[in-house]
Amino acid sequence: MQSVFNKELPIAIGADHAGFDYKEAIKNMLEKDGWKVEDKGTYSLDSVDYPDFAHPVATMVENGTAAAGILVCGSGNGVAITANKHEGVRAALCWNEELAALSRQHNNANVLCVPARFVAQDLADKMVNTFIDTAFEGGRHERRVEKISK
Repeated sequence: MQSVFNKELPIAIGADHAGFDYKEAIKNMLEKDGWKVEDKGTYSLDSVDYPDFAHPVATMVENGTAAAGILVCGSGNGVAITANKHEGVRAALCWNEELAALSRQHNNANVLCVPARFVAQDLADKMVNTFIDTAFEGGRHERRVEKISK
């Protein structure tokens, strides 16, 4: 399937220690699919603080230097809360493919947050593919999305 995101820009990706292995696998999958990936860390399983990686990913999405973002932590909540502090970022915590699709179709999400401790790696990969291949429906959803940052 053809991505709805601009492949001229990288996908920004980040994770804390709980999401490190998933981040590495997702990064490899995206690169095999022809994406440039900007890895904002972490780079090991050592304990770290998730905002240190969520902020750089969200900043790239916010300033338009990344097509989209992917964040992974244990629950997905911490990275989602952090990323959503950035203007224009719509980070969605998803735990199945349907939610990943709906986050794009109805909410025009531009950052996918994955809960590594609650989904299998193969499901995380499917959610990423669904997220980057699903278009925003616009229409009645457009006015709702416009009200988010008001």
